[in-house]
Amino acid sequence: MDWSTNMISKILVGLKDNPYTIAIGHDILGEFPLSIRSLGLGKDAVIISHPVIERLYGVKLSAALKKAGYTVKVLNVPEGEKSKSFSCAQRLLKQISAYDVDKKIFVIALGGGVVGDLAGFVAAIYKRGVPYIQVPTTLLAQIDSSIGGKTAIDLETGKNLVGAFYQPKLVFADTKVLKTLSQRQIRNGLAEAIKYGIIGDTKLFNYIEANHKKFLKGDIEVLNFIVRRCAQIKADIVAKDEKETKGLRTILNFGHTVGHAVEAASKYNQYHHGESVGLGMRVAARISVSMGFLSAPQELRINQLITSVGLPERIVGVRLAKIMDLMQHDKKFTAGHNRFVLTPKIGQVKVVCDIPTNIITQAIQAYLV
Repeated sequence: MDWSTNMISKILVGLKDNPYTIAIGHDILGEFPLSIRSLGLGKDAVIISHPVIERLYGVKLSAALKKAGYTVKVLNVPEGEKSKSFSCAQRLLKQISAYDVDKKIFVIALGGGVVGDLAGFVAAIYKRGVPYIQVPTTLLAQIDSSIGGKTAIDLETGKNLVGAFYQPKLVFADTKVLKTLSQRQIRNGLAEAIKYGIIGDTKLFNYIEANHKKFLKGDIEVLNFIVRRCAQIKADIVAKDEKETKGLRTILNFGHTVGHAVEAASKYNQYHHGESVGLGMRVAARISVSMGFLSAPQELRINQLITSVGLPERIVGVRLAKIMDLMQHDKKFTAGHNRFVLTPKIGQVKVVCDIPTNIITQAIQAYLV
């Protein structure tokens, strides 16, 4: 396929009650109004973004929408995880309610995972739910966080503790926008792509091993293949277990238990989400070895790939006690019982409960500086 053209691949998230499409293509942002025409939305769009993304892509998106007959209101939030807060959500709700007079609004989340989580949460609770669309602009958001309807804000005690399952009407991913990302942001997203390979697709893991250098140089074919494959894996899992009630969707948390704690312990300004997940995957692999599930050569292979794409090798400046304390607030820890997603080998996962605390602490200490 010639990815230099604006061809669109479509992946169905086949939910029983709220099915929707993930549209993926290169240089397709101008086709956004045509893609939403059949969704039965109103004519009043509220774009939630942040100033950098709004300047890069919001102006073009707004112009396309206005040309197609929509009204547009742009609301910007500060960049970074700290925007996922009650105060920011409240400010957005006030701005939307002031704008929403004699209108039929829908929300567009234009940005990365933070904007997507926050905008989705606001859409879920305003008027008990208004339609929203994800237009992810980071690699991490295109392959993971924009898909599946998990919306949330953070508390000081942990990430994503206040939120709702609320599915978008469409995920619209233009991979051309990724060209403006820094190498750090690209690596951040690659952590989630590696996760997908570990939890269920050996061929994807092998592909990233063989092609990550091309990816980091911006190869369009490699980029689009990884985005499409990861999106398909996520869509398939979500369709089978939308609200994580069957245990299937839990496997998406590989690396996230420790990763979220590291992210929160560093006050969201030292490690980005993907970097934290990369560290969490190292710890999860070490626990898997300690529990007798994973072989040492497989652990080495996982660590080598995480290192090769440029993700952190050590947890710096964070205390073990703080990580352990924050993990107690994780949604996967209940009444003193822990639950980890581990791997017996690349391409497979298993959920294990009540792992001895000393095995967890030893695995974390192995990466602490």
